[in-house]
Amino acid sequence: MPGGIFARLFGSRNERMLKQYHRTVQVINGLEATIAPLSDTELAGKTVEFKERLAQGASLDDLLPEAFAVVREAAKRVLGERHYDVQMVGGIVLHQGKIAEMKTGEGKTLTSTAPVYLNALIGKGVHVITVNDYLANRDVNWMGEVYRFLGLTTSCILHGMNDAERQEAYRADITYGTNNEFGFDYLRDNMKFSIEDFCQRGFHYAIVDEVDSILIDEARTPLIISGPAEMSTDMYHKVDRIMRHFKPEEHFTKDEKSRQILLTDAGVALGEELLEVENLYDPSSINQLHHINQALKAHFIFQRDVDYIVKNGTVVIVDEFTGRTMEGRRYSDGLHQALEAKEGVKIEKENQTLASITFQNYFRMYEKLSGMTGTADTEAAEFKKIYNLEVVVIPTHKKMIRLDFPDVIYKNQQAKYRNIVEEIKELNAKGQPILVGTISIDISEKISKFLSKEGIAHDVLNAKQHDREAEIVAGAGQKGRVTIATNMAGRGTDIKLGEGVRELGGLHILGTGRHDSRRIDNQLRGRSGRQGDPGSSRFYMSLEDDLLRIFGSDRLTGIMDKLGMEEDEPIEHSMVSKAIENAQRKVEGHNFDIRKHLLDYDDVMNKQREVIYGQRREVLASETVRPIIDDMISDLVQVVAAEYAVEKTTSEEWDWPGLEERIGQLFNLKLDWSDEDRQELSADTFTEKLLAVVQQGYTRQEERNGVEQMRQLERMVMLQMVDTLWKDHLLQMDHLKEGIGLRGYGQKNPLIEYKREGFNLFRAMVEAVKQHTVANLMRIQIVRDDELARMEEEQRRQRERELEQAKQTGGGETVAQAERKPIQRSEEKIGRNAPCPCGSGKKYKKCCGMAA
Repeated sequence: MPGGIFARLFGSRNERMLKQYHRTVQVINGLEATIAPLSDTELAGKTVEFKERLAQGASLDDLLPEAFAVVREAAKRVLGERHYDVQMVGGIVLHQGKIAEMKTGEGKTLTSTAPVYLNALIGKGVHVITVNDYLANRDVNWMGEVYRFLGLTTSCILHGMNDAERQEAYRADITYGTNNEFGFDYLRDNMKFSIEDFCQRGFHYAIVDEVDSILIDEARTPLIISGPAEMSTDMYHKVDRIMRHFKPEEHFTKDEKSRQILLTDAGVALGEELLEVENLYDPSSINQLHHINQALKAHFIFQRDVDYIVKNGTVVIVDEFTGRTMEGRRYSDGLHQALEAKEGVKIEKENQTLASITFQNYFRMYEKLSGMTGTADTEAAEFKKIYNLEVVVIPTHKKMIRLDFPDVIYKNQQAKYRNIVEEIKELNAKGQPILVGTISIDISEKISKFLSKEGIAHDVLNAKQHDREAEIVAGAGQKGRVTIATNMAGRGTDIKLGEGVRELGGLHILGTGRHDSRRIDNQLRGRSGRQGDPGSSRFYMSLEDDLLRIFGSDRLTGIMDKLGMEEDEPIEHSMVSKAIENAQRKVEGHNFDIRKHLLDYDDVMNKQREVIYGQRREVLASETVRPIIDDMISDLVQVVAAEYAVEKTTSEEWDWPGLEERIGQLFNLKLDWSDEDRQELSADTFTEKLLAVVQQGYTRQEERNGVEQMRQLERMVMLQMVDTLWKDHLLQMDHLKEGIGLRGYGQKNPLIEYKREGFNLFRAMVEAVKQHTVANLMRIQIVRDDELARMEEEQRRQRERELEQAKQTGGGETVAQAERKPIQRSEEKIGRNAPCPCGSGKKYKKCCGMAA
């Protein structure tokens, strides 16, 4: 049966689910008569009762009606607010691990309390994710009253908290915080050297507020913890100085859709001449080519006051979806440094990735994930495909009566802005509040100048002055108020109408242009008409707007010219409206492709990340890692056997000098086997004999250093090797990803090539961890007690000097080193150009001798 006929007969899936949810709500409502008479103590005592029932085998679904009824009653007593039936429906959706789409002003914050309470009863912790610290702090204090009344503990993760404070916060039943704080805590935990220092305790259940903003918009940028790389910043200045010579079309072409620059042959020749290099595409010059490409992007793609602002002498990224500044976040691959050179501010050194994860892979670690927002349905397919999250559209508590007028489209931007100002003047004269939405800081300041010229008082809310955000948004519904805001996504503050405003038509939304995403436009429009309030909305566009210019039909302008439209005459044509919608769909599809591309590549890294982080946790949680070391020794012996014990030849003919050298490198042992010992050996027999020799050597090493000290050394050396080589591996994977796209020219799938080569690099890294760990453990020796005391005292003094220097220079965060006994090598000094004894195959000065 065709889907349309089925939906008409039986209702859509959304309608069928809502009917089912409303039946559960009727059960919850029926319990109100028995819950309401309870005293405060009896009501709070229900929490203990629920936990006991869970311990006896009851499920959360069994408890849901009564638990929701208890939360509703607690909210009435503590907050003076009673959940509407639609809020109960939203709570059920969240409990089931789905996304609840609820219009602005429908009370999503209160809706979340019932599922949060229910899922916190298990005792594994519930995480409530918000878009900023302000909302996290507000909600934990506001809704936290309900939880604390019912006997549950609450906390909030805020930027600037130390590890002890974070540990305590994560132990609470309910923890609020931003997506960045939760994600970075996960990365930081997996860089620690003691399991007791970990902050997080698992990923049980999370509710993501403004879920589309976090899981869709911000998912294009991975979380990265990085450290400074030893690279000079001189090249950025040098390349920036030659940018004035490059002319669009002549020396480069730009693709505004993908935000990429492509040098022409003339551009390549110019770059070679100005930088004095023979061939920019020669491997030795690839760094200069990279700098030119990034500098061209900085000058001709990225715009000041649109993509970024300059604040206090630094380049600060502006979130294109929320209009907020992203303090501390930097563009990667040298783009941020290129922008700093362009703006003439201090160029910070490039950073090397130490740990990274995408939001997609972070949030997919939760056993159960849910979310809420006013706009999710347009991205339902992506939520399902990436996160396996279903979107349920919840009806409003009161009927929506907002008037949404058709778009008004002009031939050029000049005419558009003139008519925008005229409409603002007209509505402002009668006192109707207006919220003017812009897609960039640049446009918001342009509109502000126009209004100032007309003498119209107004507030401006954008990334340059978002400190008064909540205050400005909250007052935007007052009589005669004009508010200009750059993107209203995730503001978290309701706009309530002032006295007499309803009679004037409520809050009017005036969009100065369509955003790339329909969802962001819907968020702006949704600020008006909350809870049955009157309101209206209208979007202004021009054929010169980027959306139509880049993604729209080239035929539009020609057709409009043929129609003979006057400049100030608005265009209303079904073809234009369709072109706008098609353009937005194109951009949404393009952005989804970017996010999917990022995720496809991060999925490769994610499997590797899980292995490394899992191994680190195993090492930290184990009483001893000796079994792991034994396995490493056994693996390395088998590698040596596979390399030298060739079955097709007799054992006497094997490369014994090479084999002895290899054993010396890996195990620091001299293989003094007699000629008789070397005769008539099979590969298996050789492996057994060699393993016995190496195990005996390791036992002697253990006796020299002491059993207890050796256990400490094993853990310390293994972690050090894993972390050092993982960091190097991340750099290699970054370089691999940068150039892998070129494989497409050779008719190869870049992603498949990335997976294959990434796997080979990872396997090589794992082998290197084994070799370096065993080689170091077979060499190091604990020094004598008197020497040990002297060295410990010197280390203590050195740490004090470093800490004092950091305080005086205002240096970066100082990480305290774990207390440990110093170690030293027992052999004579190794030559700088000699092969490294760890077995890496590199020269000593390029390997273990780098820090010497």
